[in-house]
Amino acid sequence: MLKRLGSLLVLAAALTACNKEEAREIKRTDVPNFPIASAVQVPAGSDLFFLSGTVPPAVNKDAPAGSTDVFGDTETQTVNVLTRIQETLKAQGLTMGDVVLMHVYLVGDPAKEGKMDFAGMMAGYTKFFGTPEQPNKPARSTVQISSLVTPGMLVEIEVVAAKAKK
Repeated sequence: MLKRLGSLLVLAAALTACNKEEAREIKRTDVPNFPIASAVQVPAGSDLFFLSGTVPPAVNKDAPAGSTDVFGDTETQTVNVLTRIQETLKAQGLTMGDVVLMHVYLVGDPAKEGKMDFAGMMAGYTKFFGTPEQPNKPARSTVQISSLVTPGMLVEIEVVAAKAKK
């Protein structure tokens, strides 16, 4: 019984600490010289927004079905996916600066011998994160997968955004 009471007191102290004004900020630990965060701390009571995986729109409907020409190269697809995410966030009153976690799924590019085009993804990604206009960086992972729902798609991205309550 005393052990449980002690645990409850520790929990109560932690919750009280989270309610302090200085604990009401989202804190990011940046990776030096790289546009991602190694860790993001979201305080208790923050609003979290989970966005489903977003895929690129067709940019060339006249291209052969199933080809990457329908959606563009990895950089083009990344920019178009992140633009769609930006629009979804805006509809919720959020910005790309509110993104705290990102999962990037890349299909091996046939033009790159079936290897993911990490450099192309980064070229698109760095237009949205770690810039002077938008310096916030999410924690992120990037993996190569075998395919996406539609042939020719090379990029799918899902994010979690957070807004700390004042």
